[in-house]
Amino acid sequence: MTSPATAPALAEPSTSARRDSGARYVLGKVGGAVVSLFVIVVLSFFLIRVVPGDPIRLLTRNSSLGPAQVAQLRHDLGLDKPLPAQFVDYLVGLLHGDLGTSANFQQPVAQLIMQRLGPTVLLVGAATVISVLLGLWQGTRAGWRRGSRFDRFSTGFALTLWSAPTFWLGMILLSVAGTWFPTQGISDPDTPPSFFPQVLDVAHHLVLPCLTLVAVLYAQYLLVMRSSLLEEMNADYLTTARAKGLRDDLVRGRHAVPNALLPTVTLIFIQLGFVVGGAVTVETVYSWPGLGLLLYQALADHDGALLQGLLLVLAGAVLVMNLIGDLLLHVIDPRVRAA
Repeated sequence: MTSPATAPALAEPSTSARRDSGARYVLGKVGGAVVSLFVIVVLSFFLIRVVPGDPIRLLTRNSSLGPAQVAQLRHDLGLDKPLPAQFVDYLVGLLHGDLGTSANFQQPVAQLIMQRLGPTVLLVGAATVISVLLGLWQGTRAGWRRGSRFDRFSTGFALTLWSAPTFWLGMILLSVAGTWFPTQGISDPDTPPSFFPQVLDVAHHLVLPCLTLVAVLYAQYLLVMRSSLLEEMNADYLTTARAKGLRDDLVRGRHAVPNALLPTVTLIFIQLGFVVGGAVTVETVYSWPGLGLLLYQALADHDGALLQGLLLVLAGAVLVMNLIGDLLLHVIDPRVRAA
């Protein structure tokens, strides 16, 4: 027989092993994200240089600088150096938070991105919250009542909206509801500067772009939640809960839904990173002054420095959201910890 004194000693290695496994998991995910970010930095730098166009010509298109002044400007910006030397300078600038200067706006790229980040976070955040709540509610009801009229209608309607082009859906909403809601910008210049009128004005402008984004987003949450719930419906623990006499609503709310939510949590964080970059068409249609519209302007003007900075920020957002989703899933799902 094993003495009580030796029992804790036998349990310690397993606890230590779990801690080491968790540390390796976190370090592996963080290391993978760092490597991916570095690859994105390299690709964005060299791909922008491959695209035809001279940044000096963009900077001097509305000026009358002579050849000597243009050559001096090229030297000041480091564009007369070999490509590897430019890349080293770019990495040093990144470490100091310098993303370069926009040729079109004549402002630091980091400053432009910070100015446009707020409207994008507002639009994407509001659309994501509404999409998640709507998708989870409809997915739960559709999965629990599989084959019902509600299931067929909600799934078919969501798939129809999901398959529609975002810009087309935005223009349809513009033509249908443009008389009741603002169609451009984030606020009116005539709005009083006090807090509540400004908030109401921004909320009024937010309705149509947020509705457009919700229409194309919530279907994926509905489908994932519905599929996850269908996998849980025949599980043994639900049969046991029903055998104990629990009502159907309690079985669904206390047992089935919490387990079915696990895949959706990962999807929320993964899609949140992509939505930040995917709002380009919505912001362009409604002239919403966020990162999406800024990216469209950078592409239209061949603004290499701005485009490079935006690609880095948007790709970084995807990596960060994926990392948060992976780490959160490791915390809330014991099956991931066991693996």
